[in-house]
Amino acid sequence: MSDQPQPSRRQALKFLASAPLLPLGASSAFLAACSTAAPSSAKEYVATSFTPMAAPSLADAAAMATTAVGSTMNVHYADNSVLGYRLAYQPFFITGQAVPDGKGGTIISGGYYDINNKPIIDRSVAGKERQFFSDSPDGTSLLALPDANVANIKGKAVFGVVQFEYTTRDQAGAASGKNNAYGTLPSPIAVLTLDQDQSNGKLSLVKYHNVDTSSVHGLWITCGASLSPWNTHLSSEEYEPDAQFINDSPFFKKFSKNLFGDENKANPYHYGHLPEITVHADGSGSIKKHFCLGRISHELIQVMPDNRTVLMGDDYTNGGLFMFVADKEKDLSAGTLYVAKVGAGFSVDPAAPGAALSWIKLGHASSAEIEKLANTLKPSDIMHSVKADPNDASYTKLYADGIANWVKLKPGMEKAAAFLETHRYANLVGASMGFTKMEGTTVNIKDKIAYSALQNIQNSMVKNDPAWNPASNITVNKAIVAGGVFAHKLTGGQRDTSGTAIVSEWVPVQTRALLIGEDIAADALGNLANPDKIANPDNLKFSEKMRTLFIGEDSSTHVNNFLWAYNVDTKKLARIMSVPAGAESTGLHAVDEINGWTYIMSNFQHAGDWSGKLHSKVKDKLDPLIKANYNDRFSAAVGYLTAEPMQPKLSKA
Repeated sequence: MSDQPQPSRRQALKFLASAPLLPLGASSAFLAACSTAAPSSAKEYVATSFTPMAAPSLADAAAMATTAVGSTMNVHYADNSVLGYRLAYQPFFITGQAVPDGKGGTIISGGYYDINNKPIIDRSVAGKERQFFSDSPDGTSLLALPDANVANIKGKAVFGVVQFEYTTRDQAGAASGKNNAYGTLPSPIAVLTLDQDQSNGKLSLVKYHNVDTSSVHGLWITCGASLSPWNTHLSSEEYEPDAQFINDSPFFKKFSKNLFGDENKANPYHYGHLPEITVHADGSGSIKKHFCLGRISHELIQVMPDNRTVLMGDDYTNGGLFMFVADKEKDLSAGTLYVAKVGAGFSVDPAAPGAALSWIKLGHASSAEIEKLANTLKPSDIMHSVKADPNDASYTKLYADGIANWVKLKPGMEKAAAFLETHRYANLVGASMGFTKMEGTTVNIKDKIAYSALQNIQNSMVKNDPAWNPASNITVNKAIVAGGVFAHKLTGGQRDTSGTAIVSEWVPVQTRALLIGEDIAADALGNLANPDKIANPDNLKFSEKMRTLFIGEDSSTHVNNFLWAYNVDTKKLARIMSVPAGAESTGLHAVDEINGWTYIMSNFQHAGDWSGKLHSKVKDKLDPLIKANYNDRFSAAVGYLTAEPMQPKLSKA
């Protein structure tokens, strides 16, 4: 395997060659912008815009089979000059590649480990045994530490934290065409030590550290992530294993076998929580898992500027909008959990005023007390759940992940249910559990607006669908498979539905549609959603300096998924990157400044994961190209958007 995925690099250089990185103002201003120190004649930064790229087509199949970037980042100054930076994609590695461990040896990137930190071996094909590694890198954070001390750094040390959601197939599955490994392996998290070149901002990998997760029972399906205001990596455990019906889950037994060597040892109540990674000066990392933020389908939470209020995505059918307010700043180990009730007027029309949000208190707890409950309680101790109508009025009918359940809470189990059976309990107390796959969340601090991605607007959101509950007030008349982004107005002085004050100035009080995808009949390429609009948004990150909402797609409707930039002031949407066909855009993190340099972190998952009608027109041509680029489709890239030869700066020029 080569040091870098060569087709991706060639594609980036192709764009650079066709449109060189040149300032749109004087060359002296460009050099000043990229230097470490600004001259005395420095100009004032005003704004950033993006010149979009076109969607790739089969006329350039190579671009469809890799990370294609043809966009420009334009930095505007007060004297009306503009510097244009031609963007490109730079991977740190593709998964499965041997990378430096910082000890003179190497380690397999994205590699899986059991509870004893021993490599988990794929033995599915005799004679081809190898360590399992992920094809699905996801949440990524980039950060700096004032006391960093790592060997072999020539510039300045910068750290990346990257988590790996799952792997799609083992070697036998790949040979048979089956995606047979999802959810069967404990998710790894790694700390990357990166050498930041102070002459151009380039980042180079010098050390890969696999974080020991044994103290938190291992990790389950880590998806999106965010950087906390106190400089830690806030991870996620998505699609919490359904403890009430855990024997129906073959994935969970395989997960337990791979992690513990025993298919019955893993406890489902240990998963579906919020892991937090602290990076240390030597490039290592340590972990703790917070059990008090609700056991939901966590994805890409956002901590507000008060260091206490947390807004949480819930990647689930019949999901909710959840909020946690910590007791202490910069400490998520105890606090109060809330769930939203949506008022009348919910709409997918961006011109509509939106619907009011009120908040139901689910409970207050510490992580330690909920972990103790998780250790000691069985699912039947908390509630009784069945999937067939028991014809018993003491049971409540609700929908869990699109499936009808009849639930009866055991006496005195309110706290346990609130924090360990959060989806079902939220239904029982009257929350609006009608969202479908609410994924990434982020915040626009200046305007006090939070954003949530709805990957799909379907199923539980659609009137008369089998999973729809009219009491949720979340109703559309027709599904929009392409989904959309919603904006939530934030304010203080709020009380929960019991009349108790919510101690936060960052409470969502109204939700409205911001950007909505557009379903179409299949076009000439096979797209099932308008390729010039967002489709199936997933990762969201907002840049305060750029006033830009970045949107990564997890699409079943675009042949290639895209990374978009939406300026909230100009309302202009620009496509800035295309990931390989069949892949998902992940790992998004917009970094306004580290040591003066600006970065957009970006990964992708499962290239060439073909989907019936969507890819029927491109699969035959693209499949061999993607296999050649990404290790027979076992690998995916972790990296960032860069500008050759110098990284942008959103500072004085």
